[in-house]
Amino acid sequence: MRRPLAVLAGILLMGMSALPASAADDGDEGFTIKDPRITESSGLAASRQHPGIYWTHNDQDEAGANLYAVDSRTGETVATITLTGVGTPRDVEAISMGPNNELWVGDIGDNDGVQWPYVWLYRLPEPKTLKDQKIRATQYVVKYSDGTRDAESMIVHPKTGRVYIIDKQEEGGHLYEGPAELSSSSANVFKPTVPVDLWATDAAFSPDGKTLAVRGYLGGIAYDWNGGKLKRLERISVPLGTQGESATYTPDGTKLLLGSEGANSAVVAKDAPGGAASSSDSSSGNGSSSASDDGSGLPEGELKVGAVAVVVVCVLLFGVGRLRRRG
Repeated sequence: MRRPLAVLAGILLMGMSALPASAADDGDEGFTIKDPRITESSGLAASRQHPGIYWTHNDQDEAGANLYAVDSRTGETVATITLTGVGTPRDVEAISMGPNNELWVGDIGDNDGVQWPYVWLYRLPEPKTLKDQKIRATQYVVKYSDGTRDAESMIVHPKTGRVYIIDKQEEGGHLYEGPAELSSSSANVFKPTVPVDLWATDAAFSPDGKTLAVRGYLGGIAYDWNGGKLKRLERISVPLGTQGESATYTPDGTKLLLGSEGANSAVVAKDAPGGAASSSDSSSGNGSSSASDDGSGLPEGELKVGAVAVVVVCVLLFGVGRLRRRG
């Protein structure tokens, strides 16, 4: 009986290694941005058509208007996109993925305290092939109805395509709503709608558009979108000790990724707030089972299967030991 038991134990161990891969395979457990050119990552946007790819940018890039496609499985940049058809960027602070795989970039910051009378948004199609290339973008002029202001959060609703900006004020800012359709030939006036109780450095919509996550340097808040009439859901913990500048959901909505500035900056994964993990209906999939709360990051079903397999193997090995002692 020794040989059959040993063989069976080996089969079970092989089965354990063949369990569905954890979310880390797609960067859902976080990653480190390794590109030495990216020292001021100020925004993140998850690709829907390229699994595991996240778009980022520097807030002030000496190389020009560039976007970087980072493979979350390795942390390496796999494509660099240079925007054409736009002016010289001032302070690029945000990036968001809109409907139809369109990337939106927010040149909306005011690092130098200049109080720009207008800021810019850029829109471009996400390339179907990941390679270094130039892509022509559409540039939009944005003005605020209540005067100039600094902002680092620009979001595009994944269902309606409407663009929003959250201004950056230490005592809390406001959600600014843009026109239903932006004009590339005239200024687009954004108007304040509801308060946001945070010194916001970035924000992100869940893939189903039902939750808005807003982050700052010391914490974050998840809101029920509620048609733009925000309802506070819960606090979001953010990594401390870094200049936290970016946020995005994973395409399946199960995780919220939080990034920071600096060379070799870390992108940390948190469980999605507001129940987005179970309600996501993004175009990239139908969502996934909820993750366990023990910090392992594995779905509960996988943990149960793995635990049962471990117990069975231990029992079998114990039985083999007893047979040997009897022999």
